[in-house]
Amino acid sequence: MKAGVAAGHPATAAAGVEILAEGGSAADAGVAAGLAACVAETVMTGLLGGGHAIYYDAASGTARNLDCFCAVPGLGVEPSEPELVHLKVPFGVEVVHYAIGPASCAVPGVPAGLGALWEGHGRLPWARLVEPALRLARDGVEMPPAHAACLAMLEPVMTMHEGAQIYAPGGRLLRSGERLLQPGLVAALESLAGEGTAGAYRGTIGRALLDLARQRGGQLTEGDLAGYEASWSEPHETAWLGMRLLSRDGLSSVPAAVSRLPRLHRLTPADRIVELVGALDGGGGPETHTTNLVAVDADANACVLTTSLGLGAGEWLPGLDLHLNSMLGEVDLLQGPLEPGARMQSMMAPSLVLDGDGLVLAIGAAGGTRLRSALVTVAAGILDERLEPQEAVERPRVHPIGTVVHAEPGVDEDGLAALEAAGRTVQHWPERHHYFGGVSLAGLTGAGFDPRRSGAAVSVPAAT
Repeated sequence: MKAGVAAGHPATAAAGVEILAEGGSAADAGVAAGLAACVAETVMTGLLGGGHAIYYDAASGTARNLDCFCAVPGLGVEPSEPELVHLKVPFGVEVVHYAIGPASCAVPGVPAGLGALWEGHGRLPWARLVEPALRLARDGVEMPPAHAACLAMLEPVMTMHEGAQIYAPGGRLLRSGERLLQPGLVAALESLAGEGTAGAYRGTIGRALLDLARQRGGQLTEGDLAGYEASWSEPHETAWLGMRLLSRDGLSSVPAAVSRLPRLHRLTPADRIVELVGALDGGGGPETHTTNLVAVDADANACVLTTSLGLGAGEWLPGLDLHLNSMLGEVDLLQGPLEPGARMQSMMAPSLVLDGDGLVLAIGAAGGTRLRSALVTVAAGILDERLEPQEAVERPRVHPIGTVVHAEPGVDEDGLAALEAAGRTVQHWPERHHYFGGVSLAGLTGAGFDPRRSGAAVSVPAAT
C-alpha cells in the first residue's frame, strides 16, 4: 500500500504528507493532518470537537480503536437543564432542526486523541507535528467549493458572534476560492505546541473554555476537563468477503450492515441498489459536520481518524477562534442517561479490512447518519465489485431513512423503480451533494478522496 494521505481538504492531505516525507509514522501524519483539518476544514470540524480513530501496526499485525469522542459535562456541580438555542436550517431538499448555544458544548476530545496517537505511535517531536497547521493559520487557507457551499447553508450558525468576522469579513460570506483567515488559531496552536495537548484541558485553551462557560452559560467544569482521557480498545471484528473488517459497533451499525449484504458483483445494477438499501436501512436525524482522513506510512502502518464539532455551537473562544462543539444538541447522540463524565455515543466508524497477508483497505467517512451508507457502499464497491478506489467513491449513492430513499443523480433508475414498487418513496437529489457523506481511503490499488467534500489524496514523493 503506497504511503500517503487522503483527506477532506488538499491542505489537510499535504500537511500529513509533509510529515511522512520526513520519516514520520502514520500516527504522526494523522496528527499533523488532524491539526491541519482544524484550520482548513473548520466548516466541518475543529479542535474542540470529538472523534474516533483506528490504528494498524504492520509489524505486529494488530489494530486498536481510539475513542476521543466528547464526554458529558457537569462533574462537580448540581445537574441542570441546558438552555439551548433552536434553529431550522435548509439542508439540500430538507429543513433540519438544530440545537446549539454555549450549553450544547460537551467536553472536547480531539486534543486528547491527537496526543494519544502521538504518544502511542509517533516518531517525530510533537512541536514538529503542529507546524503545518500553524503555517496554515498564519497564512490562511483557500475555501474549496464544497466547504463554501456548506458554509452558505450554515450561515445563520457560522456567522454568530466571533464567527461573523471569520466567515463573513466585511459583511459578505466567503466564497469558493477565497481565503479563510482565522488569526486567533495562531495563538491556539502556539499554545498547543508549547504546552502539549494537556493545554487544551489545563492550560491556555482549557482556561479560556472555562471562562466562556462561566460567562455565557456553558456546562463545562474544571473537573470535566481535568478528568478527560482518550481511551484505546480492541476493535469490533466482522468476517466479510473472506476477510476481517475491524471497526466500531454501536450507533454506526457498520458491522451489521456489511453482514446483511449479499455478494453485489453477482447482481444486476437494479438488484444491487435494492439490496444496498435493504442492508443500509435505519438511521435519520440531523446533519452533523464531520471530516475524515487516512494516513499510511512507508512501513504500511495506517491511521484512520474521523472528527466533528457536530454542527458547532455558534460560539467561539475569544482571541483563539476555536468553535465550540454542539454535541449536546445532537439528538441522535443522546442515547440513554447523560451522566457527567460518561462518553457520548457516536456514529463514526473508522475501519480497516485485513486478509491473511495484512492490510487491504483503510477507510473512514464523514456525514453523520449518512456515514454508514457512504462507507459501506464504497468499501463493497472496492472489495466485492472490484472497482478502482476513486471510481467507487465517485459512484452515485443512495441513503434510506425509513420509507424514503435519497438518491443522487445517476443511481440506476430500474433499481429506484423497484424500490417505489415495493412501497418506498424516492427523493431524487438534483446534483451530487455532501449530504451523502465524504469518504477517504487507502487501498491496495490506490487512494480515494471524495469530491462531495472537496477532498484530496496525496502520495509521498518518490525518493530521488
